[in-house]
Amino acid sequence: MDLKNRDLITIDDLTNSEIESIFSLSDEMSDKMPEQYGLCAGKVMATIFFEPSTRTRLSFESAMHRLGGSVISVADPKSTSFAKGESIADMARIISSYADIIVLRHPWEGAAQLMADYATVPVINAGDGGHQHPTQTLCDLYTLKKERGDIKGMTIALWGDLKYGRTTHSLIFALAKFGATILFCPSPGLEVPDNIMHKLVTEYGGELEKFSKNHKQNQTGAFPVDAAYITPEQPHQLTMMPGIDLEVTMKAGVDALYVTRPQRERFTSEEKAADLQFPIVDQKLMSGKELQRALVMHPLPRVDELAYDMDADPRSMYFKQAARGVPVRMALIALALGVKKNTMPDAIPATKVDYPVYRREYGVKCSNPRCVTWQETEKNYLKPEFKIVSLKPLTFRCVYCEHGTEPKYVASTEWHQGTTDAKRYNRANSHLAKKIRPENLIAFDSAEEAEKHGYLPGHYAQSQAVKEKPKNE
Repeated sequence: MDLKNRDLITIDDLTNSEIESIFSLSDEMSDKMPEQYGLCAGKVMATIFFEPSTRTRLSFESAMHRLGGSVISVADPKSTSFAKGESIADMARIISSYADIIVLRHPWEGAAQLMADYATVPVINAGDGGHQHPTQTLCDLYTLKKERGDIKGMTIALWGDLKYGRTTHSLIFALAKFGATILFCPSPGLEVPDNIMHKLVTEYGGELEKFSKNHKQNQTGAFPVDAAYITPEQPHQLTMMPGIDLEVTMKAGVDALYVTRPQRERFTSEEKAADLQFPIVDQKLMSGKELQRALVMHPLPRVDELAYDMDADPRSMYFKQAARGVPVRMALIALALGVKKNTMPDAIPATKVDYPVYRREYGVKCSNPRCVTWQETEKNYLKPEFKIVSLKPLTFRCVYCEHGTEPKYVASTEWHQGTTDAKRYNRANSHLAKKIRPENLIAFDSAEEAEKHGYLPGHYAQSQAVKEKPKNE
């Protein structure tokens, strides 16, 4: 498959073969760096960073300069027309006429997908809120392969803020794609979001096992494993024995500990006020038998979660991760601009779940207030769009930020009450909802929303609608 003119918004936009191709070209470019100058002569990259960045922005710009291309850049949204209320959609069209490729970082989740929808040049997501950061994941995978070889069969522990850490969200899916076992070690209150776990267990073929507090203490000592994703590459008998997987995995040891800082800039007011605990990764922790051979990885910057006494430890990889960002991003840019072609043979892409798509301009809103679909500047261009990922319960996944939403009420364009002039809605968990074909489905977040659009409560909606009405009515 050709990466020319392709967007990279999530790590799922790349097959394993394409990722391997990027790594092969990264090796080639790293070994012969001076020979790469001129590959992108005459090409212009726009780096649009509406959040702070050191490594990502500078490594992208360094990569383009080393390829002989030019860079135009925005590092402060206040210096752009975005501060005047310009939409991302309009910005995408304008920047496309100035540059051959766009690299975007934005605090709104789903902003990169919206930029890609309207840009006429390739768009690379350099981090959109707490959603994903696919190029950081490429650097992480590249480091694992360079240091330890085949990722298949590895055991990787993810540590720290797994709720808002976009680097871990991308990495979770990438590790599952390559057949690794994943241990989740979140700081209390910062566990992996449900929508990430739902996608992991429904689309990657492994088993997810969650552990009680007592079980975690009994099996892992001081190592706080909250849950484990057991790759289908593991022996089948292990995946059929709850509680045994973790014990066997921990005895075998962990190949890498991936540490993330608390993303305080994304905390809710309640999380900021709470006394959240952030365990520190230091020499004492790393002396545990489970971690004796574990690489220590971190996307950086660090705050207090990674001790400085780890810097001289030969297991620490975080500065190598950052340095490898240049050849990895050089390879990605060269492939996206078509000045280099894939060096790996095409492989059959992994089977993706072909979910029905739900598109209506009313009734349901993404449940994630950080989603780009909530922004006033985008309302003229952007209509909510979801994948229908489950019927039990009815669950939508936003195509922009990938958060899950569970509508409370449903109706049908064929009016399952029998007559088209009697527009009725019913509870989404009623048996009638299961009879609606996806192309006829109409969903609502509330009874008030349904009635605002002219729908009347059906037999299986009235009791729930009464519960929703304020007590003073």
